[in-house]
Amino acid sequence: MDLILRNARLIGAEQEPTDIGIMGGRIAAVQQQLAAEGETIDLDGRLVSPGLIETHIHLDKSCILDRCRAEKGDLEEAIQEVARAKKGFTPEDVYARAKKTLEKSILNGTTHMRTQLEVDPGIGLRGLEGVRKLVDEYRWAIDIEICIFPQEGLLNNPGTDELMVEALKSGGSVVGAAPYTDSSPHGQIDRIFAIAREFDIDIDMHLDFGPNPDDLDLLYVCEQTEKFRYGGRVAIGHVTKLSGAPPELFDRCARRMADAGVALTVLPSTDLYLMGRHMDHSVMRGVAASHKLLHHGVNCSLSTNNVLNPFTPFGDCSLVRMANLYANICQVGAKGDIRECFHMISSRSARLMNLKDYGLAPGCAADLVVLDATSAEEAVAELAPVLYVFKRGRRTVSRARPQLHRPH
Repeated sequence: MDLILRNARLIGAEQEPTDIGIMGGRIAAVQQQLAAEGETIDLDGRLVSPGLIETHIHLDKSCILDRCRAEKGDLEEAIQEVARAKKGFTPEDVYARAKKTLEKSILNGTTHMRTQLEVDPGIGLRGLEGVRKLVDEYRWAIDIEICIFPQEGLLNNPGTDELMVEALKSGGSVVGAAPYTDSSPHGQIDRIFAIAREFDIDIDMHLDFGPNPDDLDLLYVCEQTEKFRYGGRVAIGHVTKLSGAPPELFDRCARRMADAGVALTVLPSTDLYLMGRHMDHSVMRGVAASHKLLHHGVNCSLSTNNVLNPFTPFGDCSLVRMANLYANICQVGAKGDIRECFHMISSRSARLMNLKDYGLAPGCAADLVVLDATSAEEAVAELAPVLYVFKRGRRTVSRARPQLHRPH
C-alpha cells in the first residue's frame, strides 16, 4: 500500500475503529487489522470523512473589506459596494486574494469547491482570468469548478450574455443566475436554462434573496426543471424568503423541490448577516431551515458564500464552523439532524455537485479529512479541528493536536 490509516473511525460507522489502505490515489481496502505494509499513520480513533465540499463560495470578491464600506449591512449596499470596487480588479489582484481564501479552505479540510464567478461589462473576464490560474495550480489539493453568473443582471445589462458564453468556453463549467437583480427575473431564468442545455452543464442559481415569502421564483425554477428534465442538475442558493414562509407554504415548496429534483444551498453566515436589516426589534434570522427540507426529500448543502467583504465581513473558510453556525441559528437539537449538518458539508454536497468516486468505499478517490472527533455529531457540536487532509492519497495538510503543558 502507498499509505495505511490505522484506527480510524469512519463517518457513518464510528463505533468500531478500522484501517484504510490507499493505493494509486484510491481507497484500496477498508477493514480491521488490515494486513498490509506501507507508510502508516495511527489516527488513534479520530474521525475520518470524505473531504469536505464547498458548494458555493465567491473567491473572486473575497478579502476586499479594505476597499468597501459595510455600514448599512444590507444586500443593496453590498451589491453596490462590490460593483464599485470590482471595476478596479485586475487578474493579478483577483488571483492574490482568491489564493489566500483558497488556502484557508484547504487548511480547513475542503477537497472540492464550486466557486461562483461574476461577469459583466464592468469587470469583463478579469475575475475569471485570476481564478482560472488557481484551478491547475492547486489541483494537488483541491478540485475547483467555476460557476459563471450575472450578479448585476442579464437582460437589463447589455453585453453580459456574450461575456457569460465566452466565460463558459474559457473555463466555466456551471452556469448561474441572480434573477432578483434583473428587470425580468423569469426571463433571466429562461435564458440560463437555455445556456445550460446548449452547453450540457449544471445550473446553480442565487435565488429568492429577500425577507418575505412573496413571489417565490423557486416555484418557477421547479417548473422549468421538470419541463427540461433537468432534475438533479439544478441547485439554488440562499432562498432566505423560505425562512419567513408559514408552514403550509414551506411544505408546499419543499414538496415541489423534492419532486422536481432541485437542491438548495444555505449560506448561514451571509444570510444571517444581511437579512432582517429592515427590522428594529424581534429581528428575523433569515436562514432557510434546510434540515427540515431534508425531511421532505430535498437535498441540501451548507456553504460559506462570501469571506471578508460587504456581503459577509467575517469568515475563516471552515465548513465545520458553518455547520455549527447553522445548527445554532436554526436551533437544531435532534441527534439525527445534527448529523445531517455534517452531511450537508460532505456527502450531500457531493450529491449536489454530482461528484463521482466520492466516499469511503474501496475504489473511491482517497480524498479524506481527519477531524479531532469521534463522531459527526461531536465534530459539529465542538467545532472539531482538522488534523489531516489527503487528496488522491497524498497528504496535503497536517496539524498537531493541542497539548496541555502542566507544571511539574
